[in-house]
Amino acid sequence: MIRKIVMLAGVCFFLSCKKNTQLYQNFVNGEAFGTTFSVQCIDVKKIDYSKSYDSLITVINTSMSTYIKDSDISKINRGDTTVVVDKHFENVFLASKRLYDATSGAFDPTIGVLVNAWDFGPEGKVIALDSLKIDSLLHTVGINKVLLKDGKIIKNHSKTFIDFNALAKGYAVDVFADFLESKGHSNYLVEIGGEIRAKGVNSIKQKPWKIGVEDPNFDNTQSYSKIIDLQDQAMATSGSYRKFKIDDNGNRYAHIIDTKTGYPHKSNVLSVSVLAETCMEADAYATAFMSMGLKESKNFLATHTNLKVFFIYEDDQKTLKTLSVNGFPEN
Repeated sequence: MIRKIVMLAGVCFFLSCKKNTQLYQNFVNGEAFGTTFSVQCIDVKKIDYSKSYDSLITVINTSMSTYIKDSDISKINRGDTTVVVDKHFENVFLASKRLYDATSGAFDPTIGVLVNAWDFGPEGKVIALDSLKIDSLLHTVGINKVLLKDGKIIKNHSKTFIDFNALAKGYAVDVFADFLESKGHSNYLVEIGGEIRAKGVNSIKQKPWKIGVEDPNFDNTQSYSKIIDLQDQAMATSGSYRKFKIDDNGNRYAHIIDTKTGYPHKSNVLSVSVLAETCMEADAYATAFMSMGLKESKNFLATHTNLKVFFIYEDDQKTLKTLSVNGFPEN
């Protein structure tokens, strides 16, 4: 009896200590990859990984930023065949190959040359390109025409332009998350430019991490009509409501370029949010589904049930509609 009482007292003491343990919400934010980032990490002590995040950002930019003239990817795009790429570049390149094959070319990080040629931005009309120019540029497009051998990139066409922007932010989110897990953290939320990965829960509030799915507002305002729980998975969103152009007939064209035709994709899909195991995968598929359109995406998702997807689109009467596929969570 005495032994049982002692054991019970010990259990009560343990639970009391556990209940009274001080938790800290370690929060860091900053700028990265032309946008902003934020990281929340719940721990029993105050920690500051700011310098580590800055180092990771520098390494990834040096490897894959097309905005830095001396980055590895910029050198490769200029035709430098001596560059030996790092592990980050290799990871994203091989993932791009897999996603290109999986989506039958709808996802292609070499389409950037045509995005640039169409001079896409948030304002202005579609600039008409000569069909011969488009055909000429299309010959340089295709990640299947690019090889990785002995750490070096080999391009079948010297003018092929590689741009990982469609999945680089998602990849960076995963790198941050992997760093936190290497430090033993099991409750965190990483966000870079709206791409997100979460693990565990917000243990301070004793609630799941809450994430908003942004409404497609064309006036650059932000609102969220759908709030979901995010736990042990990632979410990325691609949309046509911020970067688009209008032709002379009033047709709206997304900045997504059809990889088969080389022309801007005219679509009634305004936004696609994807839940996946990694943020890189979610980021890439969100872009691919914008290119594929609603019908083709639904057919694809019928055989890829691991991806949970939320579409916001317009019907023939320009009425806003939504569609959840493969169990994308409700509010």
